[in-house]
Parts: sequence; C-alpha cells; structure tokens
Amino acid sequence: MLENIILGFSHSLSLNNIFYCLFGVTIGTAVGVLPGLGPVSSIALLLPFTYKIDVLSAIIMLAGIYYGVQYGGTMTSILVNIPGEASTVVTCIDGYQMALKGRAGAALGISAFGSFIAGTFGIVVLMLLAPPLARVALMMGPPEYTALMITGLTLVIYLSGKSMIKSLMMGVLGLILGTVGMDPMSGQLRFTMGSSALMDGIDLALVAMGLFGLAEALALMGGVKSSRKMVETTKLKDILPTREDWKRSSVPIGRGSVAGFLMGVLPGGGAVMASFISYAMERRFSKRPERFGQGAIEGVAGPESANNAAAVGAFVPLLTLGIPANVVMALLIGAFMIHGVNPGPLLLKDNPGLFWGIITSMYIGNFLLLILNVPLIGLFVRILKVPYEILGPIITVFCFLGAYSINNNATGILIVIVFGVVGYLMRYFEYDAAPLVLAMVLGPLMEDSLRQSLMLFRGDVTQIVHRPIALVFLGIAGFLLVSPLLSRLLHIGFSNLFSKKDQR
Repeated sequence: MLENIILGFSHSLSLNNIFYCLFGVTIGTAVGVLPGLGPVSSIALLLPFTYKIDVLSAIIMLAGIYYGVQYGGTMTSILVNIPGEASTVVTCIDGYQMALKGRAGAALGISAFGSFIAGTFGIVVLMLLAPPLARVALMMGPPEYTALMITGLTLVIYLSGKSMIKSLMMGVLGLILGTVGMDPMSGQLRFTMGSSALMDGIDLALVAMGLFGLAEALALMGGVKSSRKMVETTKLKDILPTREDWKRSSVPIGRGSVAGFLMGVLPGGGAVMASFISYAMERRFSKRPERFGQGAIEGVAGPESANNAAAVGAFVPLLTLGIPANVVMALLIGAFMIHGVNPGPLLLKDNPGLFWGIITSMYIGNFLLLILNVPLIGLFVRILKVPYEILGPIITVFCFLGAYSINNNATGILIVIVFGVVGYLMRYFEYDAAPLVLAMVLGPLMEDSLRQSLMLFRGDVTQIVHRPIALVFLGIAGFLLVSPLLSRLLHIGFSNLFSKKDQR
C-alpha cells in the first residue's frame, strides 16, 4: 500500500498536475457559488479542453471541479439562503439561521474543516476498501433500491418541524412534483400542462432557489425578518468555530463522513441524499432536537461532511468497475475514453500510475480547497453587512440568473417565482420546506426502482421482502416509523405510573 501511495504522489505532485488540480477546485468553488450552474454543465463545457492534455491531468481537473462544487455551494447556502448546489440545500436550514445570529463565520469554518476531514476519510477508505465496496454495490438491485428509497422517505418524519402533519403534507407535495415530466417507462407526458419545458420534469435546483433563495429575498424586502444580528468583526480568529463548536460537531462530522461515503458508493445515492440522511441522523441522535432549524451547528457539520464524502465515494464504482454512480461520473468515463482508457477492473493492473495518481490528487485537491476557503471566510462574512434594501434585490438577481442558466429558458425564472411565492407563504404559515425537497429527490428514484422490481417479479411486490438486503432496509424504515409512536406510548405509560404513585 505504501508503495502504491508513493507511486500516486509521484504522478499527482508534478507541477503540471498541481496546476490542473488547483484550476479544477477553483472552478468548482466558483461554480458552486453560482446557483443553478452545477458540476454537470461545467464539466461538459470543459470536456473538449481535455483533448489537448494527458489523461491524468484531465481527470484530476474534472474531479477537482466535482468535489470543489460541494465546498462552493455552501457559501451562498449559509450567507444568503440560496443553495448553490443541490447537495447544499439542507445546509440552508441551520446554516442560514446561524448567519442570522451573527455566526456565519463559524458555520463556514466548520463546513470547510468538516469537508476536508470527510474528504480525507473518503480518500483513505477509497485506497483501502474500494474493490470490496464495489462488490457490495453490485449486490444492490432494483428491489434493494426500492427499500432504500422507502427508508429515505421515512426520514421526512425526522425532518419535520413543529407539526408532523404539515411535514407529511409537504412530503406528499414533493412526491407529486417528482412525477412531473416524461414517464421513464412508457414515455407518456405527465402533468406538463402542454409545456415542453416541463418534459424533463421540474429541476430540483429551481425549486430550491425559489423555496429558499427568492422566498428569503421576499421576506427581506417585505420586512418580515428583522432579527438578523450584525457581524461586529470579520477577523479570522474571531469568527472561526470555537472549542464548544468543535465539541458539538466532531461526532456529526464522523457520522456524516461514514454515511456520505457509503451513499456515494451506491449508484443513485449521491451527495444530495447523503446530506439529507446525515441531517436526519443528527436530529434523531441529538439530545435537543428542537434546536435543529434554529441554528444548530451539528445541522451544518454533518451534511457538509456527508456530501463531500459522497463525492469521493462515487469514484469507487467508477475506478474499480467502470460503472458511473451519477451523471458526473458518466462524463468522467467519457473523458477516460477520449484518451483510449477504459476505467474498470483492469485499470489498476494495466495503469497503476493513473489509478493511484487520481486517488492521491484528491487529497491534494482537498488541501488546496481548505487553503482557498478558510482565509476568505472573513471576506465572505462581510456580505452580511449589506443592508436589507440592497441584499434582497441582489439575491433575486442571483436566483433569476441561476434559473435562466440551467436551460437557457425563461420558464426556469417563472418556476423560481412560483416557488418563491410558495416558500414565502410556507414561512408565514410555518410549513417546513425540507421534506418537500427530500421527497422530490427520492420520489422518482423510488418509482423507477419499484417499477423495475415489479417487472422482475412479474407484479408480485411481496417478493421484495425475500431479498435480505431489502428486508434490512425495510426493517430500518419500519423502526423509524414506529419509534416515535413507541416513544410517546412509553412516555404516557411512565407519566400515568408516576401519577398513580403520587396519588397514593
């Protein structure tokens, strides 16, 4: 193993590859800050550029864009409540609340350090356990993914705010929105209202920009929120996470790193689902879950670690099996093939320098991202000193530019406006947006895997429980559904017991 690591660094530490790594992570950070652009479009635009450079430099640059986006998307999520990337949607929930309380620096700091720790963890696991983890991923078929998505949907309960009924309503609305577009099996159009722009469905980034970003701009311009605490200092030492922050965040960072990496290995899992699962886990394990949604630093540390670990985990099936875990990995396969290299089981045997060079470059990239982001925290926090009258229109312009850039279509702006108004009303009536977004992510994935399972089992849905892995996931989902009820019954039982003793 040591020889392999030395071989990898001997390739990735060349001045040429360090330059491309720095270029990639810088572009990725910038893309993450810009709402709606995303890693797919930026990598697709730069793919022709890789014709003129060697394959290792090309993959290092494109990979740097991918995991660099996870860093960049955090900034706007925390500072102005606009998720720069879909995987940072959940960061808005507590990150922006921390910013309102004057703790944006701590939120940005813990996300940067947590992302570095999670990325490093993912790289180490990638070095040690890539082949066996890839074999486990191959054992997952449509029935297992159906059970996994059902488990994910039960997290709606744990993402609920004050009212579980309202959260379930938002979850159902998210499932309905997830069905808009072309049926993946029959090709029939569903709920498109005759609009060709909705044939591919409603883009999650548009919904998130409306519910979080534009809704926040409307609230600022309407004077609904006036509780933002002004930042008195922007000195780095005064705004970084405190010892107490680290104490509360260390375990969430560890849990998020493990859960995120495992979700990244699974095709279809990805950084978005990893961040939601991490947030739900932290809320479930917290001794004070009522703090979540009010500026809990654990709600930033866990998801931010998870999405970066998932970005690294996605390279496991790509490098060991040649299977893309998501669209970005499919583009990277294209970059490999441009240079006549086939990623998969023979890559390590035929081209070990390339294999280990890519892996070790990720550590260099994560270190460069830490250097790029931490010193600039003080500069980023200055955004919070901008008056409401100016900040609101700026957020609106960012949302509209991001919406238009997704498909170069004005329909995106209209969708953002609609969901911006919906998000504003949800704030007024105290509805939680997180379950809607989660259900919208998981709904289409569950539909596809369920229909594939029904085709596999010729319509007998009960066959799913005969698959051991699927049964484990369904058992977890059942426990998640029943545990709140059991907890309440036990609480009532103990209350009655003690009340009878007091009467005696």
